[in-house]
Amino acid sequence: MNAPVPNAMEQLLAHYLRLEHQARAATTVETLGYSMVNDAQPLFAFRHAALVIAGKVRALTGISVVEPNAPFVAFIEHAAAQLVRSGRFGVPGPVDPQSLDQTSRDDWQSLSAPAAFWLPLKDRQGEVFGGLWLARDNPWVDAEQTLLSHLGDCYSHAWLALQPGKPWRIRWPARTRWAIAGAALLVLLVPVRQSVLAPAEVVPRNGQVVAAPLDGVVAEFLVKPNQLVTPGQVLVRFDATSLKAQADVAERTLGVAEAEFKANTQRAFSDSESSSRLDLLAARVEQKRAERDYARDLLARSEVRAERAGIAVFADAQRWTGKPVQTGERLLEIADPAQAELRIELPVADAISLEPGAEVALFLDSDPLHRHSAELERAAYEAQNTPAGQLAYRLDARFVEAPPRIGLRGTAKLFGQRAPLALYVLRRPLAALRQTVGL
Repeated sequence: MNAPVPNAMEQLLAHYLRLEHQARAATTVETLGYSMVNDAQPLFAFRHAALVIAGKVRALTGISVVEPNAPFVAFIEHAAAQLVRSGRFGVPGPVDPQSLDQTSRDDWQSLSAPAAFWLPLKDRQGEVFGGLWLARDNPWVDAEQTLLSHLGDCYSHAWLALQPGKPWRIRWPARTRWAIAGAALLVLLVPVRQSVLAPAEVVPRNGQVVAAPLDGVVAEFLVKPNQLVTPGQVLVRFDATSLKAQADVAERTLGVAEAEFKANTQRAFSDSESSSRLDLLAARVEQKRAERDYARDLLARSEVRAERAGIAVFADAQRWTGKPVQTGERLLEIADPAQAELRIELPVADAISLEPGAEVALFLDSDPLHRHSAELERAAYEAQNTPAGQLAYRLDARFVEAPPRIGLRGTAKLFGQRAPLALYVLRRPLAALRQTVGL
């Protein structure tokens, strides 16, 4: 006999029980937070979810590392603070846009989905210690709200089991505590060199960027990554079918214009009308010749050649083959393997005062025990979004000795000026306090 096929209600219950099991089976708060914002997405069809603990975003849907300065993170934290002030922080249910200020409503419209649901997380005393912001395009029905409320109780229980927040108290005599506090204060006054860690990559120095010379489709990529190239070597070949046809048509059109001009020149001795049209026909011949030359030039550009010797720096040839590109789009870079520099992406939260010539130490992921020394040359004034979605300053450093192979990645340690150990340790908390208090 065949087993009975579960209906939709049974599948819904099974999925819900699976979510509760995954929450209680989590071994760390990081694993639990990732489960809370991702695993329930197939059941409730939300576009994104944000986990807020103690007023700070701890996890986001599809994001492994939360960037504290990201616009969406700032919007969620600001909206949660307004829910606290309005008394809605401890009540599960859809979020009313009118309960937020105008700035939050504008951010909501551009950063989040129209229908948002706030699911508070409470401890055993009923105090709210966090919550989940769930947003999707469709409104939340009553059955889903009831199911979410029960799921919130499960999440709260699982979180408190992993992070109970037990009090810690010093039980030493007062004289000992004062002695330890004095020694700690003296240690905090010891000057040390400030340093930060940031991801870095070895990139070409003074490399030649090879860009698409025309709008077209890449037919062949004739070089491989890190391949040595010579001047004049064909690097990329574009699909030239339409360009050849265009050049042939332009050549034939020029022949017709020249024949017409020649015929009118011969008739000009006996026909005044033909004589008056010579200037127009001559200009038309020049126009067609210019069009023919332009078509030939485009056809010649269909083969991109190297202008200097070096190695071809790019990721993958298959990614470009058959892809339409626009004029000026970057295809690859030709670089001298003996000339390389270090490109560093310093997160905004880790930024310290760095002067040109500051010491930089690079530890490659492929060789973490070997240190490569470099000196800082340039630092960007404006932060930009990195491919990882973080705000970071771009820094360029010059290697003191022979550079590593182009394309290697690692971690760079940047050394700044000397400062008391207290500033080194409390720099981030002080920055956060100043942003909060405004002093």
